[in-house]
Amino acid sequence: MTPAAIQSVKKFPLRPHPHLYEINTWAWLEKLSARLGRVITLADVPDAEWDGFARIGFDIVWLMGIWQRSPESRRITLVDHGNIRQFDLALPGWKPADVAGSPYAVAQYVPDPRIGTWDSLDHVREKLHARGMALFLDFVGNHTALDHPWTRQHPDFYVQGAPEEFQKDPASFYRIETSAGVFSLALAKDPYFPPWNDVAQLNHFSPQMRVAQLADLRRIAAHCDGVRCDMAMLQQNDIFGKLWSHYLRGAKQPEKEFWTEARAAVPNLILLAEAYWGTEPRLLDLGFSFVYDKGLYDAVRDVNMPEVHERVAADIARQSQLARFLENHDEARCATIFGTERLVSVGTLMATLPGMRFYHQGEFDGSKIHLPIALRLVADEPHDPAALAFFAKILRITQDDVFHNGTWSLLPATPEGDATPDGLVVYGWR
Repeated sequence: MTPAAIQSVKKFPLRPHPHLYEINTWAWLEKLSARLGRVITLADVPDAEWDGFARIGFDIVWLMGIWQRSPESRRITLVDHGNIRQFDLALPGWKPADVAGSPYAVAQYVPDPRIGTWDSLDHVREKLHARGMALFLDFVGNHTALDHPWTRQHPDFYVQGAPEEFQKDPASFYRIETSAGVFSLALAKDPYFPPWNDVAQLNHFSPQMRVAQLADLRRIAAHCDGVRCDMAMLQQNDIFGKLWSHYLRGAKQPEKEFWTEARAAVPNLILLAEAYWGTEPRLLDLGFSFVYDKGLYDAVRDVNMPEVHERVAADIARQSQLARFLENHDEARCATIFGTERLVSVGTLMATLPGMRFYHQGEFDGSKIHLPIALRLVADEPHDPAALAFFAKILRITQDDVFHNGTWSLLPATPEGDATPDGLVVYGWR
């Protein structure tokens, strides 16, 4: 499909304050395969599954982790002893064959053979559209797998260290030999943590890399309605420049932000940003449709009521672009963090505030086992009747049109006697 044709694709008409469901695609297909007694790919998923998502009231299905995974990432994962404990907890008796590799060490933007093909992905999108749902996929823009074709064909697309820098700190680089020479590619990282040992850091100040990356994004946009953009704030010019300036050696900062160029390249693609550190307003200004509200999650988890009040008092237009959640694949299970005692209060809050209502596979069942994203499946566990009942009720209630097309307003709470309203959040939909 040509870029012009991609831009002509219509934007999916999401209702206000949509419901998103994140699925760990590989683990979900393994579970379906076990239940049906045969290998299930996207092409084989029974229509009853899509019907069920529509009945629950989802507007968006995010098929997390469909892209071709990296053999090198899998190898690194298997030899990293730090993974053993979490694998043992998630899947007692696991074997090396149960390790698929990280979905965020993308080897190529092509569906992994275990998951499906472009054609089967397009058929899934058609089935979701027929049921009034949009399809979201991943875009991992900050880095690539170490064995991505670019690392050998275009090492100039990456942040590089000089030979003496590699000698001083070899654990921060990936050394490759190509016909053009030997290169030390920097391992990608979050500035507050050690480098990720299975991904290489892209150079976001490279015009050629940006052109190639926008071509990838256009290709993805031809097969879905939206993308969840991994660690989106790391691609901002100021954050990238501050983190990597030592290695950029005077490289000129682009005049435009990458996300501004991305919005222009795929104007009808719905963009959801994984974002932290107070970067959410800036990313929305750059063209994102929605951003994670990690701040509210942290405040609710920690029972920081002043912070909760401050966040829900924000401008309603901005709140409508925030993705509210109790868990996702990066956070601990909400059943573990909040327990049965707090589920009704925190679950009701997140489900009835304005913004995207973000749910995660296993959340409704009260699952407590956190699935490491490199594993292909997780151990079975009994469902929690209280969680099942609560989520069935709150999802039924929030299907009412008032929670999507009504008007939301924060209401004052007045103390009575010695009572204090500090622990209450009061609001209404009309």
